[in-house]
Amino acid sequence: MEEIGFWVAAVVAAALVGMGKGGVPIVGMLSVPVMALVMNPVVAAGMLLPVYVVSDMFGLYAYRHAFDRRVLAILVPGAVAGIGLGWATASVVPEAAVTLLVGVIGVAFALNLILRKPAVTEPKRAEVAPGLFWGAVTGFTSFVSHAGAPPYQVYTLPLGMQKAVFAGTSTIAFAIINAVKLIPYYALGQLGLENLKHAAVLSVPAAVAVFAGVGLVKRMPERLFFRAVTWALLLISVKLVWDGARALI
Repeated sequence: MEEIGFWVAAVVAAALVGMGKGGVPIVGMLSVPVMALVMNPVVAAGMLLPVYVVSDMFGLYAYRHAFDRRVLAILVPGAVAGIGLGWATASVVPEAAVTLLVGVIGVAFALNLILRKPAVTEPKRAEVAPGLFWGAVTGFTSFVSHAGAPPYQVYTLPLGMQKAVFAGTSTIAFAIINAVKLIPYYALGQLGLENLKHAAVLSVPAAVAVFAGVGLVKRMPERLFFRAVTWALLLISVKLVWDGARALI
């Protein structure tokens, strides 16, 4: 019975990963909480990382023509530096404190977007200094607490990218981040043989779900898409605040 429960949760989590890589807001970050229902969340994160990487390959193909080169050129170096910082301080920085900080930033930013008066969002040029900063925060928090989306969206949402470009840029950025994370995760012993076997099986439903997610993004109105992203950011961030505060208390 426990084995059945594990595989049900695992397949659901893999499908959520795939749909997230297909550009659907919020669902990808639900994968680890779903797996945490049946196993240790740290082990779950290590097992799902290869699934993320495989799903990234399909996401890269789906969005190979829709992305912002400048945003990636700015964000990715910062993210890699952030991952390195996370690895170097893995035994020093409390994960709960990082989770809480990311949640607070995300809540404040999402509420600002929701409560301010609607305005026409004109495309903006991605600035280097803020991009390097938020890229580093994205890489660090993604490594430490798998919560890279809120700081990433703090930087990218105000840029006014079209929904396909936004989804594609996000997919490519996190594909690189996840690939880089394989090195420290392996060094820290989170990529055991048993986890890799499970990940190989779960990559199948994840890959199918990528294209289901792409289809949904194409059919979703642009205004609704970004509204969903903003509310997803708020909901995720509230959960991060709760998780971080509870762990610290």
